[in-house]
Amino acid sequence: MRREHSQKELLTKLMQKGFQRTDIQAVIDDLAANNWQSDERFAENYARHRLKKGYGATAIRYELSQRGIDVAANNLNDVLLTIADDWLDLLTQTYCKKYGEIAPITCYDWSKRSRFLLQRGFSSSQIQQFAKNLRFIHS
Repeated sequence: MRREHSQKELLTKLMQKGFQRTDIQAVIDDLAANNWQSDERFAENYARHRLKKGYGATAIRYELSQRGIDVAANNLNDVLLTIADDWLDLLTQTYCKKYGEIAPITCYDWSKRSRFLLQRGFSSSQIQQFAKNLRFIHS
């Protein structure tokens, strides 16, 4: 199965193959008019894929913007909220997949683990909420 592509991705790929930008844009516009290419469909599929991989909303928004998708203009914030049933649950799953079950940890270990969660695109408030469920070992 082939994946969806954003208009920006198609434009970049075809320009690298030596096609002219004006010719490419006309074709892309035609594809979009016939609903064979859709940035919204691409964004939804991409977001679902990244959510399954354990990435948070911040990372997904950034990655979509790198692919030429304007998250605000396409109402993708609502889509992200709909796709992810519970961000805290996703954060917990991501944490447990990486570090195993939730067990008491040192503050030093937590600082490394919280950076990992930030890099995965979870917000500081989500991480702080998750940390309330942890027990810390004072050493």
